[in-house]
Amino acid sequence: MQTGRTIDGVILDVDGTLWDSTGIVAGSWTRAVRECGYRGVTVTAEQLKGLFGLTMDVIAQRLLPQLTAQEQRQVMELCCEYEHRDLSENECRICYPGVIRTIRELSETVPLFIVSNCQSGYIELFLEKTGLGPYITDTECFGNTGKGKAENIRLAAERSHLRSPVYVGDTQGDCDASRAAGVPFVYASYGFGRPDHRDYEIREFSELRKLL
Repeated sequence: MQTGRTIDGVILDVDGTLWDSTGIVAGSWTRAVRECGYRGVTVTAEQLKGLFGLTMDVIAQRLLPQLTAQEQRQVMELCCEYEHRDLSENECRICYPGVIRTIRELSETVPLFIVSNCQSGYIELFLEKTGLGPYITDTECFGNTGKGKAENIRLAAERSHLRSPVYVGDTQGDCDASRAAGVPFVYASYGFGRPDHRDYEIREFSELRKLL
């Protein structure tokens, strides 16, 4: 798979692209929601696969529509606290096959970035847990800027003066954000979503090497 263009940066999504944390996070969020008094609520991994990729405020609205915006924020703060703790302590390997090795190899030839709609600290947790911090040039997320993924893709590209990056993701939201940012979209078909458009497609993460 050849692009016919010189790629000067690869911007990566996290959930559904680099790893699948939904099994662990579902337990964390269920515990948090129930501790907040909503004992009949169970959050499942399948639910989260349909929600991850959205901004945290939208996730809260869809997951807990019966609550006020303030109540949603309070519950989500506890969800994120438990999620961070559980992901930090869990020793399971939840990265997709080839992610760690491929990132290390790609970083020798092209700068790598991570842009996600996650909360602040989530990308840092991913980098600490995987040991990939030294191989990532820059990161950005909704929790830091309050901006959507398209704007954060543009921010990351502008900070590093990228002229021809690509964005790698797995959902319709990733596809839409790439299009809005004017960046070609590389669809990770092993992930959570089925977007209606892709400029390139990879069936496993290691196939990214062929783009370069």
